[in-house]
Amino acid sequence: MKYVLVTGGVVSGLGKGVTASSIGVVLKACGLRVTTIKIDPYLNTDAGTMSPFEHGEVFVLDDGGEVDLDLGNYERFLDIKLTRDNNITTGKIYQSVINKERRGDYLGKTIQVVPHITDEIQDWIERVAMNPVDGKEGPPDVCVIELGGTIGDIESMPFIEALGQFSYRVGPGNFCLVHVSLVPVLNVVGEQKTKPTQHSVRGLRGLGLAPDILACRSTEPLEENVKAKLSQFCHVPVSSIINLHDVTNIWHIPLLLRDQRAHEAILKVLDLQFVGKVPREPKLVEWTERASKFDKLKATVKIVMVGKYTGLSDSYLSVLKALLHASVAMGRKLVVEWVPSCDLEDSAAKETPEAHKKAWKLLKGAEGILVPGGFGDRGVQGKILAAKYARENNVPYLGICLGMQIAVIDFARSIMKLPGANSTEFDPDTMSPCVIFMPEGSKTHMGATMRLGSRRTYFHATACKSAKLYGNARFVDERHRHRYEVNPEMVPEFEKAGLSFVGKDESGRRMEIIELPSHKFFIGVQFHPEFKSRPGKPSPLFLGLIAAASGQLETLLQPSSNIVNPNPMPRFPIPKKTIYHAKKPLDSLVNGYFANGNVIHT
Repeated sequence: MKYVLVTGGVVSGLGKGVTASSIGVVLKACGLRVTTIKIDPYLNTDAGTMSPFEHGEVFVLDDGGEVDLDLGNYERFLDIKLTRDNNITTGKIYQSVINKERRGDYLGKTIQVVPHITDEIQDWIERVAMNPVDGKEGPPDVCVIELGGTIGDIESMPFIEALGQFSYRVGPGNFCLVHVSLVPVLNVVGEQKTKPTQHSVRGLRGLGLAPDILACRSTEPLEENVKAKLSQFCHVPVSSIINLHDVTNIWHIPLLLRDQRAHEAILKVLDLQFVGKVPREPKLVEWTERASKFDKLKATVKIVMVGKYTGLSDSYLSVLKALLHASVAMGRKLVVEWVPSCDLEDSAAKETPEAHKKAWKLLKGAEGILVPGGFGDRGVQGKILAAKYARENNVPYLGICLGMQIAVIDFARSIMKLPGANSTEFDPDTMSPCVIFMPEGSKTHMGATMRLGSRRTYFHATACKSAKLYGNARFVDERHRHRYEVNPEMVPEFEKAGLSFVGKDESGRRMEIIELPSHKFFIGVQFHPEFKSRPGKPSPLFLGLIAAASGQLETLLQPSSNIVNPNPMPRFPIPKKTIYHAKKPLDSLVNGYFANGNVIHT
């Protein structure tokens, strides 16, 4: 097994995740099988209880793992399926060591950071690196490890020590260190400065790790004299200094690595340059075409995102990526307008009239409206108003998780004339509980107590838009993350009033997909389709939203379209009886790479 470690220096937010993902793409293009591990030095056991304002979105894996958003980058770039064990945190390591100590596994030894914590880190890496993630048999060839944070952070010290020991454990030729650092330009001087990177590398060496390759982030390409200076003071060959300057879109990053022969430098350090199975040149035809296509897009499509965390785009990173994948596939330049849901509410008209006016102006100018998932009651009324506007004005609408639930609430209030209709999450005493607490949910523990991970949804109507978008599949497997769901006891009333529940779970009692048949495009889903969207395989529902917003839906739904049917044979399951009860609820930069203008920041 070969290992590539990616570390970061000077400042956070340089794009280590995208760099690590891009390294994986290039190595995969060279014919190697690649897996990845993300190390997060925080004490949380996972990202499930962390606010999006703190750490960006919570990415959900097939096995239900709630992990760092960088694992989403890995899955999208490499088209792989990771597990919760591919995300290492300080909390997980200490919890594992303490559990062993309580069982008596250490035979009375005094438990210390060195060697017990550092050994646990190394053992975890070796164990997880052997697990295949590409659907094939046998272990991968290379494991790309990203160490979160910045060199010098006190919380990452045990990991630095462990990785220093690990480089000796696996031996020469099996370990390559790529250090991502910043080369800034001071406006007063106007020249690229190498001193921050020099200090960062010096600190890294002082901790027992020496970089084999420098990946330098900058606004413009590095000058040759700057590379020579970095080589001299950082003891890295000029050929191993890679420049990752700002680009028009994120898909150029693997191409930058390829063009600067980064793969040759890595393969040389890992003693892989003479292996017969590795071609001399990585094949990145699809990446080149996609990056070029993105840059040439002219016609735009405007999607309004109505959410709670609109101040930080990382909070909805996977949703933004899924929109981007779909818009490029449909030949449209994506424009995302952010609308804080609170600004749409009636109370905002009095408290912040300018923000209220601006929010409604943006909403009324939308070609498509998307309400993503979320928790808590802040801004919920604004989301309900957004769904109502889309429904009444025939504007394409996609509601995800909470976005589906608020669409159901609006329908109950507006069409079924149930003014008190609500979710028990927001009103525990509502007389019309449209959305209820899940039977298996926990009221005392927040972490990993939701309906999590990949679950199967069966289509109960073959003529609906969502089934057609999925290629008339019998069922689909999508990832979930929620505590509340539509009350099945009220479903007959909804369907009688005109709301179709076209997708349900195997029991027929959990509502997974809703549609308004008479609407141009009005779909709500309980699952999160954004987590499985890929650059080359956009999520069908996001494709549908972009197609409807750009006037291409009829063409997309034609039988001759290239929609893939993942699970044919439209046979329906026999519903099983399940008992439900309404319960009361519990009381930056995006990866460092940006495109300018109104186009989605990637």
